[in-house]
Amino acid sequence: MDLLRLSTDIEQMLVRQNLRGMATLLPYLKPGSYLRAAQRIAACKAVVLIGTGFPVGDSFETDGPVGAIVLYRLLEKLGATPLLCCGEPLYSALKADYSCLQLPIQSDHAAEFARQCIEQQKPELMISIERPGLASDGRYYNMRGQDISARCANFDVFFQQAPCPTIAIGDGGNEIGMGNLYPQVSQLAITPAATRCDELVLADVSNWAAYGLLALVSKLKDAETARGWLLECQPAALLDYVVARGGVDGVTGLASATEDSLPPAHAELLIADLQRLCFQR
Repeated sequence: MDLLRLSTDIEQMLVRQNLRGMATLLPYLKPGSYLRAAQRIAACKAVVLIGTGFPVGDSFETDGPVGAIVLYRLLEKLGATPLLCCGEPLYSALKADYSCLQLPIQSDHAAEFARQCIEQQKPELMISIERPGLASDGRYYNMRGQDISARCANFDVFFQQAPCPTIAIGDGGNEIGMGNLYPQVSQLAITPAATRCDELVLADVSNWAAYGLLALVSKLKDAETARGWLLECQPAALLDYVVARGGVDGVTGLASATEDSLPPAHAELLIADLQRLCFQR
């Protein structure tokens, strides 16, 4: 199978709803972003830092942690050592079930903290999924243009000091990595993030990018005799898990098992389409 063609098909599938303009950004990325990111992930055998968690009021949104958990479980299958990097309250919500690194909020020493963590962990790869990215003024903003810096831990400094490849996933323009397309993202109705990455991956909903990457890694590894690991994914259960621990929908602000206002049926349909695309053609 032509893996580059498969990747471009997945890239188009992941922005087909064009909920926040990601389909308009896709042509500005070099084709094969999902494949290149999947190849990086598939090769991992050491520590991988996964930053996630987007503040919504005093809570965190459901989009991001679900995808981070999917990637965490995938990396464990591959023999790597994933570590979820997040600030409070997401850190306390996940630390009982997953290995986590707490990012300090409103720290004047974020860069030094990142330097020490990188020196200690020696990561092979860094991934950001739906993490707020610093704007050009050094502040953090949500999709409504509101300054949320007071609630944001700084994961940007990890990317800025990264001694390893970096992958960033976003769906709106204000996330880490969107600095790769800063001129184009600046045309959207949002305060854009300026932080860059080595490989930017786009999706209608950031969680969904994890399913696209999982599909491609499965294909690369010929997982489960070409059946893939997608069949193990349960979006509804993952959303329930996150909501039960305090997560809220980032669009509605409600404690509902939805992501960017969409019920899990949308993710389930996407997974079925990815499965057919990768393993039934």
